[in-house]
Amino acid sequence: MKKIGKVASLLTRYISIIILIFSALAFWKPEGFGWATNYTSVFLGVAMFGMGLTIRAEDFKIVFSRPKEILAGCVAQYTVMPLVAWLLSVLLGLEPDLAIGVILVGCCPGGTASNVITYIAGGDVALSVGMTIVSTLIAPIMTPLLVYGLGGAWVEVSFWAMVLSVVKVILIPVLIGLLLNKLFHHQIQKIRDVLPLISVVSIVMIISGIVAVNKEKLITSGVLVLGVVIIHNFLGMALGLLVARVLKIPYNKATAIAIEVGMQNSGLAVSLATANFAANPMATLPGAIFSVWHNIAGSIFAGIRRRGQEKIEKV
Repeated sequence: MKKIGKVASLLTRYISIIILIFSALAFWKPEGFGWATNYTSVFLGVAMFGMGLTIRAEDFKIVFSRPKEILAGCVAQYTVMPLVAWLLSVLLGLEPDLAIGVILVGCCPGGTASNVITYIAGGDVALSVGMTIVSTLIAPIMTPLLVYGLGGAWVEVSFWAMVLSVVKVILIPVLIGLLLNKLFHHQIQKIRDVLPLISVVSIVMIISGIVAVNKEKLITSGVLVLGVVIIHNFLGMALGLLVARVLKIPYNKATAIAIEVGMQNSGLAVSLATANFAANPMATLPGAIFSVWHNIAGSIFAGIRRRGQEKIEKV
């Protein structure tokens, strides 16, 4: 089990490379991966279930012991990223399919990958976990509300259908994971190190499936979407860092907030696009490309921040 745990840790740390490899394979041989799009919600639900299994009672204590940082991170999460997504869609005159896809990414909660990237960066991992938990638990309200308000100018958005989608793929799996962790905590602790592998496999299959069925669209629109995603992600981390500095939050906590704001649960964006915007097939592209890019950018940002943290510790 320890060997599997080490493999899981290694795969989690290098998830961006793994996603790139499987995305390339899906682009080259789409017939081998296209089937995965039929199970996008299932894969995401499994990933969220795995997240729920890793949440401990101590994690909720963090939420209440650091209200300032948690609140700052979550408010920035649900203001900076949605507004930047909307602004980019307007300024660049994106067509409806791409606009709603970009806005979906911006309105999603923080992704679990942010916890791993925060760890690599030498940031406050406990704070990162706390922000991810809170933003995820309020996602059934915030995500549909923001998409309805910001995306309605491009396509028709069904608020309640989206609420139901988020509840099914996020809230219920996380709560079931939490319950099982509570009831069988000792047994689950034995396999705790293996659990990240569930999320890695699930996210890789989601992205591979989307790349496979959108091969032609990636050829025609991939560069544009990648450009939008890069700008969106960069501004998210930069503005998250700015918010933390304005509030005079310490370096390691500011690192966690910047990463949390900039790294979205793009798997949820893909799942919501698939379930709620079937008439807008390209709406899945921004989420798929964001899943690849934010891990690459996050790793680069983590290296920069870790060096800064090491300098502070030497002083």
